Amino acid sequence: MSKRDYYEVLGVSQGTSDGDIKKAYRRIAMKHHPDRNPDNKEAEEKFKEANEAFEVLSDSQKRSRYDQYGHAGVEGQTSAGTADFSDIFGDIFGDIFGGGRGGRSHVRKGADLRYNLDLSLEEAVHGTAVKIRIPTTVTCGPCDGTGAKPGTQPTDCSACGGHGQVRMQQGFFSVQQTCPRCQGTGRQIKDPCNSCHGRGSVDETKTLSVKVPAGVDTGDRIRLSGEGQAGVHGGPPGDLYVETAVRPHEIFQRDGPNLHCEIPISFADAALGGEFEVPTLNSRVKLKIPPGAQTGKLFRLRNKGVTPIRGGGTGDLMCRVVVETPVHLTKRQKEIMEEFQEIQKIEGNKQSPKKASWFDGVKKFVDGFGT
Repeated sequence: MSKRDYYEVLGVSQGTSDGDIKKAYRRIAMKHHPDRNPDNKEAEEKFKEANEAFEVLSDSQKRSRYDQYGHAGVEGQTSAGTADFSDIFGDIFGDIFGGGRGGRSHVRKGADLRYNLDLSLEEAVHGTAVKIRIPTTVTCGPCDGTGAKPGTQPTDCSACGGHGQVRMQQGFFSVQQTCPRCQGTGRQIKDPCNSCHGRGSVDETKTLSVKVPAGVDTGDRIRLSGEGQAGVHGGPPGDLYVETAVRPHEIFQRDGPNLHCEIPISFADAALGGEFEVPTLNSRVKLKIPPGAQTGKLFRLRNKGVTPIRGGGTGDLMCRVVVETPVHLTKRQKEIMEEFQEIQKIEGNKQSPKKASWFDGVKKFVDGFGT
C-alpha cells in the first residue's frame, strides 16, 4: 500500500513552519496514542504514521530531500513509526514547568544586602564617612568558588550527564525537569573543599568604609557595588545598599531643604521686641523680632537650611516664635502685672486687639440664641 503524503498526514501544507508542524503532530499524537486507544489497530496505525511523518518533517535535511524526491528521498531513513517524540512534548512541558532543552545555567548573581545606617542631622546635612561591619558570604579562596578540593575539579553529574536536567516519562508525555542529584548544576563534587565543604563560598564579617554625601535624608540609599553576597556557582556578587535614617534633633526639624525651630521668648520680650541670637547648623545669627510678636509668628532666615543631595538651592531656616507665660512670679512681679492689668482696663483693649474681637464675636454668637 502506498504511503500517504507526510504533509497530508499532519494536516499541514508544504510551506508550514516548524512550530506549526510540531503543534499539528502533538494534536494527532495525543488523539491517536495507544494509551488512549487500547486495542484500536486503526488508531495505532495513524499514530505510527504521524510519528514517521513528524520524524521527517522536523528534520531540515530529511524534509528538504522529501520535498525534492518524495518518499524515495528518505526511504530507509525513518524508524517506521517509533520515532522519539520526547522532543516535541519536552519542549512544550519544559516551557510550562521551567525546563528547556540542554538545561539551564545555574550561574547566578549573589543576593543584594541592605544595611540601615543611623545618622545625626549634622552628619546628614554636612556629609560624613563611617565604617560599618556586615556579615556576608564571599567566594572561597582555596577552591576559587568551585567547591572542589584544590587540585581537583567538579565532574559531570552521573544522573543527567552534565545537562542539569533529566527527562521523566509520564504515560506518553516526556517531561523535562531539574536533576534531583546535582540540583540543576550539571556538576558533581566528589572531593569537596575543606574550607567551604563544597559550597564554593564562606561566611565572614567585613568592615567597609561608607562615604555619606552631604544632604542625604531618611530613606536615601547608597549603593556599594559588588559588596553583597557572593555569586552562585561562579556568578558575580550582589550589591550592598546602605539606607540612611536621620535621628530626631533636639532643636531642629527637617522638612526637605528647610529647617524649622522654635524660639521661646518672654512676655516682655514679645511686647517690647529686640534682637535675639538664633542657632543654625553652622553658626549663630541675630534675629530681630519687632514689638508685639505673637506665638506662631514665623521668621525666615534665607539659605540657612539644607542643600539637597539631588540639586537645587539651599533651603531656609524657619523660626517660630513661642511666647512664654511667666510662672512663679515674685511679689514685686505680681504687683507690676496687676498694675498693668488695671491700666489695660482703664485705657481699653488697644494692646489686645485679638482678645477684644474674640469676645465681641462670642457675645454676638451667644446673643443669637435668643432670636
